[in-house]
Formats: sequence, C-alpha cells, structure tokens
Amino acid sequence: MRLQRSSGLPATLIVVTCFCAFHATTAIDIPLEVLGHVNIEQLPTITAQSPSSIIAFPFEESFSMTCEAKGNPEPEFRWTKNGQEFDPFQDPRLMKEENSGTFVIPNNGNLTEYQGTYRCSASNKLGTAISKEIEFIVPNVPKFPKETLDPVVVEEGQPFTLKCDPPQGVPPLQIYWMTINLQHIEQDERVSTGLNGDLYFSHAVEKDSRRDYCCFAAFPTIRTIVQKNAMSVIVKARDKDSPESANAILERKPSLMTPSGARSEIQLVKGEDLKLECIAQGIPTPEVEWVKMGHQLPEKATKENHGKLLNIPGAEQGDSGKYMCKAKNPLGEDVHYFTVTVEEPPEWLSEPESQLSMIGSDVLVKCSASGTPEPTTTWRVNGVPLQESPAANRRVFDDTIILHNAKASDSAVYQCEASNRHGTLLSNANIMIMNLQPMILTKEGEDYSAVEGKGVMMHCKVFSSPPSTITWSKDNSSESVEGPRFTVHDNGSLEIYSVEKGDTGQYMCLAKNTEGSSAIDATLYVKDPTRIAVAPEGQQILIGTTAQLSCLAEYDESFSNDFELLWEKDDMEIALNFTENSRYFLDDGVLHIINVSHRDQGVYTCVAKTPVDQDTASALLMVLDVPDAPQSLVLSDHNRKSVKLKWIPGDDHNSSTTEFIIEYEESKWEPGNWKELLRVPGNHNSAVLKLHGHVDYRFRVYGVNAVGAGPPSESTETYTTPLRAPDKNPENIKIEGHLPHEMNINWEPLRPIEQNGPGLEYKLSYRRQDVEEDWKEHTVKRHSFVVRNTPTFVPYEIKIQAKNHQGWGPEPTIVTGYSGEDFPSAAPFDVAVEVRNSSVVRVTWTRVHRDKMNGHLGGYRINWWRLRSLVDSKKSHGDKHTLTIPGDRNHGTVPGLTPFSEYSLIVMTFNGRGNGPGSHPVNFKTPEGVPEKNPVFRVTEVQRHSVSLAWAPPLEPNGILTGYLLEYQLINDTEEVGPVQTVDISNPDTTKWVLRGLEPVSKYKFYLRSCTSVGCGPVVSEECTTILETTSILASTVGPSKSASPSPPSTPKSQVTKPTRSTIGLASIHGGISTQGWFIGLMCAIALLTLIVLVACFVNRNKGGKYSVKEKEDLHPDVESQGMNDDTFCEYSDNDEKPLKGSQHSLSREIKAGDSGDSLVDYGDEDGQFNEDGSFIGEYAGRKEKRASAEIKGSAQTPA
Repeated sequence: MRLQRSSGLPATLIVVTCFCAFHATTAIDIPLEVLGHVNIEQLPTITAQSPSSIIAFPFEESFSMTCEAKGNPEPEFRWTKNGQEFDPFQDPRLMKEENSGTFVIPNNGNLTEYQGTYRCSASNKLGTAISKEIEFIVPNVPKFPKETLDPVVVEEGQPFTLKCDPPQGVPPLQIYWMTINLQHIEQDERVSTGLNGDLYFSHAVEKDSRRDYCCFAAFPTIRTIVQKNAMSVIVKARDKDSPESANAILERKPSLMTPSGARSEIQLVKGEDLKLECIAQGIPTPEVEWVKMGHQLPEKATKENHGKLLNIPGAEQGDSGKYMCKAKNPLGEDVHYFTVTVEEPPEWLSEPESQLSMIGSDVLVKCSASGTPEPTTTWRVNGVPLQESPAANRRVFDDTIILHNAKASDSAVYQCEASNRHGTLLSNANIMIMNLQPMILTKEGEDYSAVEGKGVMMHCKVFSSPPSTITWSKDNSSESVEGPRFTVHDNGSLEIYSVEKGDTGQYMCLAKNTEGSSAIDATLYVKDPTRIAVAPEGQQILIGTTAQLSCLAEYDESFSNDFELLWEKDDMEIALNFTENSRYFLDDGVLHIINVSHRDQGVYTCVAKTPVDQDTASALLMVLDVPDAPQSLVLSDHNRKSVKLKWIPGDDHNSSTTEFIIEYEESKWEPGNWKELLRVPGNHNSAVLKLHGHVDYRFRVYGVNAVGAGPPSESTETYTTPLRAPDKNPENIKIEGHLPHEMNINWEPLRPIEQNGPGLEYKLSYRRQDVEEDWKEHTVKRHSFVVRNTPTFVPYEIKIQAKNHQGWGPEPTIVTGYSGEDFPSAAPFDVAVEVRNSSVVRVTWTRVHRDKMNGHLGGYRINWWRLRSLVDSKKSHGDKHTLTIPGDRNHGTVPGLTPFSEYSLIVMTFNGRGNGPGSHPVNFKTPEGVPEKNPVFRVTEVQRHSVSLAWAPPLEPNGILTGYLLEYQLINDTEEVGPVQTVDISNPDTTKWVLRGLEPVSKYKFYLRSCTSVGCGPVVSEECTTILETTSILASTVGPSKSASPSPPSTPKSQVTKPTRSTIGLASIHGGISTQGWFIGLMCAIALLTLIVLVACFVNRNKGGKYSVKEKEDLHPDVESQGMNDDTFCEYSDNDEKPLKGSQHSLSREIKAGDSGDSLVDYGDEDGQFNEDGSFIGEYAGRKEKRASAEIKGSAQTPA
C-alpha cells in the first residue's frame, strides 16, 4: 500500500490550565499513583451503606446494617440508634467485622428490640462523614380481631355494606371477598369492592342471602394472607301484595355510598398511582361518569371496577386539579368533587461537590433542593451541626457556605441534608485544602498509533494543587503545537484531528504550577488507513448450495501480524473453527457457507481490523427456497356445485409464488390418490372450486415459485357434495363403419367421479342427415352401440345424453358421422406414363368420382412390374411393386426402375374398406443406362514384363455393351505413384487382355469398367506384382479387388502405350544392384512366397463356387439408380473408386449429365410417398433383381 506524506502545521504556543484530574460529586479520591509517591491524608468517604429502610421479613435468616468508608488515616465507625449512641460491639448477638462499620442482626426470633432508626459515621483526624438514616422495621403478623359478627338483615332493594377493616401490615395490601369454599363473590355494576376493602351492594336482591361472606387480606411482601370471620346476610323479601311498597322499591335516585360528603382532598406523592372512587346506590343501578374540571382526563387514565374507579398511573404535577364523579340513573344523579394535590419528595437542584483547593483561596460550597412542600435544608460539618462548630473565616449566605482565605486546617467533610414529609436527601462534600506540585500519572514513553485522516488522543493525566498549566510540544521544539487540528483538553490530553503523515514524531507534555513542574514523552506513528478494496456483494442463493462472499482489504504493512479479517452475521461474529462439522470456512478472503439453510439468511459484514482502525462492508444474503406449505385452509360458501377454499400463503423464501395448485382426494374410487383440480395465480389466496356430486372431497394446496413446487398443506376436513344429475355428456364420440351396412358408435364414458350419483345410463339418438326422419333412440349402459341395416356410407346425426337416478344431463351436442364403407366401384382412367430418365417415370391419371368411392378417400396406389430386359427379348415377369400416394392426388413418381427394360403399370384407388379395381395396364420402356460392375475381374498370369487379365461381363448391362475401359498404374506401396495408363477395348465380347511393357518386380493396380453408349459403369480393380524372371506365374481372383488403394479418375481413351523407363522409373527397381547375386536370391524368395500366398487365396475363394455376402454385393451392384442426382437417396462409394494421387481425369465415355436430374422431390411431386402402413416408399426395390447398393453419379467430373 502506498503511503502519501504531507507536511505538518507549524508549532505555536498553546497554554491550558488543567485542574486536578478527577471530578466527583461525593468525595475526592487521591489517585493511587500519587499515594505511591507522596503520603497524602484524605478525608473519610462513605463507600457503601444500607437502603433507607430494612424490613425484617420472618423468612430471612439475617439482616445486614452496612456501613463502609475509606480515608487516610483509616476511618473509625460509630452508630446511633434513634439519635442515641449505639455500639454494636457491646451486643454479643450481633456479628461484626474488623475495620468495618457493618454489623449483622441475626433472625433469632427476637427482633423487636432492634427496631429503630440507625445512622453510621466514619471519622479520622481530618473529619467525619455520615450515612443517611436507615430504618429497621420489624413487622407484626397482621391478624383480624376475634369477634362475633351479627347477621346483616336488609330489605330487598335496599343498599348495604359489608365491612372488612383489614389489619395493618407491610404494603401492598390486596383484598379478596370469597365464600368459605374459596369461591369468589361475583362482582358487577351492583356489587363491588371499595379501595378500603369493604363490599358494597347498591341494592339487595334475594340471591345476596348467604352465611359465608369472607374477607381475605393478602400481604404479598411478607407472604401472608389472613381471613376475617364469615358474615351472614339475610335479605328480607318485600311484600308483593302491597303495591305501594312495591313501587317504592322499584325506583330510587342515586346516592353515593362512598366517599361521604360533597368534597374530598387527596394528596399523593409524584409517581404514585392516583385512584379516585365513587360507589353509588339506587334503582336502577346507577352509572358513574368522571370529569376533570376545566380539562380532559389524562390519556393514561383508565376506568376500572365497572366505571366506579378512576386510575391514573404514575401521577405527575400536571395531574393535580379538581375531579368530579357523577352517579346517575333515570331518576336523577349525585356528584362528588375531588381536589387532588401531587406533592414531591426532595430533589437536588445543586448538590454540594467535593473540592481540592489551594491554601489561601476562597472556597464556595453550594446546596439547594426542590420539593413539595419545600424541603428544609440543614448544614453539618464533620457530622456536627454547623452552629456547634464555628469558624472565623466561614460564612453562610442562603444556600452557600464560603471559606475565606482557606487554610489546610479548614479541610473537613460538609454535610447538606434536605427534608420534607415525603423524604430526605443527604450529601457529603469533602473539602480538601492543600498545595502539591504537578504529578503526571500517565506513563512515560507511551507509543500511539493513528490512521491517516482520522483522529488521535494522547493522554497526560496530571494531579496537582493549585491546578497546573499543560503544554504540548513536538520533536524537542521549544514551541507548543497549535492550529485548528490540535486541541489540549481540560484533563491534559492532546487531540489531533485529521492526522497527517507529517504528524509522526515525538511529543512532550509539560505540566507547571507554583509548586513545580513535570513532563513526559510520547511517540506518535501515523499508519495507512485500513480499507476494504473488494466488498462482498448481495446474493440470492438456492437453499442447500454453497454461498461464497468475497472480501479483500488493504492495510498498513506494519500490522501484518496484527491484522484480522472477521465476519459478522446480523452484528454477531461468526466463529470460524475450521472443524469438519463447521459450515463456515474462510479461504483467501472468501467466506464459504456450506449447505445454506434458512437461518443463514441475513446481513453479512466483513470487518477488516487493525489495532488502530477498521473498515466494514456488508452484503445481504437471501436464501431462495420453494414456498412453505399454505396454512389455515377454510371451506366456505357451500353450494351444490361449488365451494370456496381460502388459505394463508406460506413464506415464499424470497422468490415470489407464481401459482397455487389445488389438489383433491376422493375416498370412493381412488382413495389416497391426490389429483390436480385447479391452478390460481400466486397473488390469490382463495378459489371457487367446481365440484362433482355425490363425492367425499378433501383438498390441499401447495405453492410454486421459480425454485420449484413447495410441500402441500394439511388437508381440509372431508366435504361431501349432494346427489345431482350429470353435469356433462360423453365426449370423443367416434363413428366408424367396418361393414357396408353397419355403423359403430363409440364414446368416452363418464368417469366415476363425473357420474354425480348412481344409476348412470346413456340415451343414444341418431337419424339420417340427408333425409327427413325422426330421431331413433336407444338407452344403454355401455359406451358403444352398433346400428345395423344402414345404407352404405351415408351421413348420420348422433347425440348422446347422460342420465342417473337424479335426472338427465345437459342437452347434448349433435355430431355427424357416416355409416359403413364398401370397396370403391371404379378405377382411375386416362393413365399416362412420362419417362423421366432410365430409372424414374411420372404417372398421371384422372381421379375417381366421389360417388364411386363408397367411403372416405384414402388415396391411390400404383402397381408396376418388369416384363423383360430390352437386351434380351425373352420375357420374364418380375415381382410386383406398389407405391401408395395418400390423399386426393392425380399424379405420382415411380423411382428405382431398371434401365433398358419394359414395364407394365396399373393405378387404383382405396378407402377405409380396401382397394378398388385397377385401371387398364400401361406398358412403357426405360432408356439405356450405364452397366453394373463386372462380377469377375482377375489376374490370370504374371510375367517379368507383362500381366494377363480376365473378366466376366456385367450381369445387368442396362443397355447394349459397347466395350470396356481398362486402366492401370504403378503403385509400389509408396506415396509416389505412376501416371494412369488407359486401354480402350471396343469389342464387347472381349473378356481377356494382356498388358505388356511393364517393369519387373513392380506392383501395379488395374481398373476395369463396362461401357454402353450412355457411359461407363462402376469400376472394379485388382493388384499384382511383376516377377524378376521370365517364369510365368498363374494368379486368380474372384470378384472385384478389396484393395484399400483408391481408383484413379477416368483418363481419355487411348491406344495401349508402352511406358518408357523415364515414365515408371519412380517406383521400379533399376539396374545396378539388380545384377548382384544376393539381390537376385532375395527377389526369388519373395516371388516364391508371393506365389504360395496367391495360390492359397485362389483355392480358398473358389472353394465350392460360392461367394461371401460382401462379394455378392460387389458382384451385383445396383445400377438402377445411377441416373439420379448425387443428392438423391444414399450415395454409395467403394474404396477402389477413390482417385490416387497423381492420377489423371478421363473425359471419354463419361455419364451424360442430363440423365440424372430428378430428385426425391420429383418422386412424389414435392410430397412424400408412403405405403399403406405409413412407411416411406421402398417396395420398388423388392424384386429378385434387387440390388444392395446404388451408385449415384451425376456430373462429368465424377470418377467413372
């Protein structure tokens, strides 16, 4: 990281007055560092004391009266009880500790004698500190007095009160009215409990008569409940025969039972609850209203006890004022006024503070407090009233004490006590008068590190009297540092804002006062800031995958050993323990979270941290998951055919729900099998479900979001729909005719769930469409029906209606169909054939009229067969071939014919029943084509300079043979080959040839093709090697050679040319070594071995006169498709036909370019051709002369 430096500001003088390096409101603590150098006496200070009241609960074991203090010398402790001296050490029952004012009162059952008000004082020779008063309360066990209570007799309709008069005890007090069986007395507008515990009845009724009204007083603080003797109430029934008394009882205006009188004054302490109560009697039972005079009731005010109690919790000064309660019924009203005064215990306005002052100064001690009523303030010095300890230089002005020209002997503890009837405040102020030279309490030679651009605080804690002047300087400069970036605080610390590189250096803090001076040094180092260079980016991660959060930081090089890179999740540090089970690990600044779950979602913060600064960057990781299962499925709006389903969507886990899928299960036909019923958009939470009748349904819902489908909800309760007629009729009606006078009608039956009840039947109605006739109806239970004795192929109208025991389904839809088909009765006519090339013809015809079809038109079929080859006038009826043309067509293309042949052809139509009669046969002839391969081509004799060849003519010449094209070239198994030599054999009866003028001991390859006037056919090849001596070697091969060497391209036909030495010298064996004896012996051995191999091959291949399948394919190549385009069907190529390097092209006897222009599109006139079973055309190749391959050649450049 590069560090940029900047020059520091010029140092100038700053002088700061620094008071003693502490500030306390209750005491002065001399720092221990000071006491380690100088023994300074200290005034006593109370450090711990008991609360203002201690209640001696009977279940506690002991009670501590705490009083701890410090000072120099160690303080001594004294106690007073009720204003009199009390020495705990004189009572052996009390537990004491040495050097402590605390003593412990054990709970030995006799605590009453310790009850009283205590105060502790701690004294040494400098002064005395006192504690606040501590009241030790020993509560009595509250008890109701034993008394005999007379029954309360009251006339029906009259008010009465049952007194509780609970005993005194430790508050709070809780009152309960119950029966002897601990059943609560029912309270309402007529009966209620007052704040004083009494039970009020606004008017008596007969059911109030009972003998077990019990008042229970509970004191939860001391865990005590006491019960008053049971009271009896007798309600005398009114005389129903006297209408006068009856009318008098029934109506009575309100009158307040409590409080009494018209006005009350209420005083309470701030913070207490204000409770105002009005309980009235009358018939009807009065209602109570509350009003604050001139104001609205406070917002926090509540009405309790059926409106009879107004409660304002935590009363404040603003709650003071006049309140009115009004009890009213239809006969009148009664009111009561409350004057509320909220008073306050004392609170400090100015609490006296401890001070350290120098000798000769004037010292002011101020004490003032507020409260209602106004507190009384009392001053003490060392625990003694101020007037009992006079001092000549001390004056009191209102709330302030002034010590003029203070001396060391004026050091003392001043106490200020403020009291009113609600409480007392006590404060001790230690006033120390002394002189002390500066003592710097900060360690010498502290090192501080700061980050460039941030702030730094260098400390200089000083203790002195009088206060010291603090100055800071840099790098031994005589001037102090100053400027807007430098501040010396009252406690002596130097703060530098926006630290620069130039601020690096050594600083000195100098403290001076009238008693002397002191100084320390400190060093500041300015570091490069820590910065996160690559912050983590927010991600949406799929649950169960691994999340990666990157974070890279830059920091000062000096912190290499102290730099930390931490990760936090939602402000909680992630523990990276690198154990096998840990799901978090850190690798090169990348946090990996393995198998992310929902609890991993949150804000991840990268914290780059050094000892002096840190930088953070946060990213939100959102976990994607399928939606949670919907909750709280409810069915509503029940109708005969539908019900409304509502649900509460589950959490979509940060991928919005796109849709909800509602499934159902029915218990009759497929119990346990849940099926989809409806899909609704993801922003819906309800759907109206259309239901079938007589089904027990249960429903469930699941949500789908971009992550996938969530789990299904819990299923609803079973919902049973009532019986009803079918809602739909059968669908997918199929009308077929397998026989001429029948019509088969089939349909898709209603599923069991669609039947809506038992007794399902179908009413089938039909009538002819082309004549006027009535509907014929049949009722069936199955889902098929056969109509017999119908006319052949006439249109019918059909409709099918469902029915069950509840009634008929909706009106059905009419569909149209035809009765059974018969064979077509007419054949196509005007059949014509147009020859396209030697193997393809186009056939046209006139369509059969639809009246003759007797059914639905399926299409047309072309049948053809070969009558004879035009080479041989002998007729041989070939296999029949069929081409199916679907649809209403009047033409088709027949491929795969044998060239130079005579054919016969017929056309017929067909429908669903079968084929119609065929047309009159049409004969046609195909033109010449190129011949097939020669079935036999072999080497019969090998000499030194010549080779004898023999062959058989092609089985299918596909025309009149005009001769053969023989080519050869030197190969010798090298990359370089000799030129192709061509021999044109014009006699078609020639089957042998001798090639002369060859090089001895050289390997040659020979190529042979048969030719017609159209061109030459595919090539066959053979190889052999000439010998060294003139002894002849017989060789034989059956079928075309399988040599891997490619065939040469055609060369111009020429006379046999004897190659010269220069022509074939590239691969021949020359003189020189040829006359050596060892070379002659080697060549003889090779020749002999070659002869043995050739003889063995000849014998094996001619054994039994049979050929292998592959050889048959080579001997009988398919030449029927040679006239097709190169792109039509498959293209066959033998290895022998590949040109050799250096071969020349022959331009003689090439295939005519225009003979192979038809493509597969022409065969169906741009439409595909299919058989009856739907397969692609291919039957034309099914004759005995069927060839296994097709040699497709088109252009003049294609090798012949």
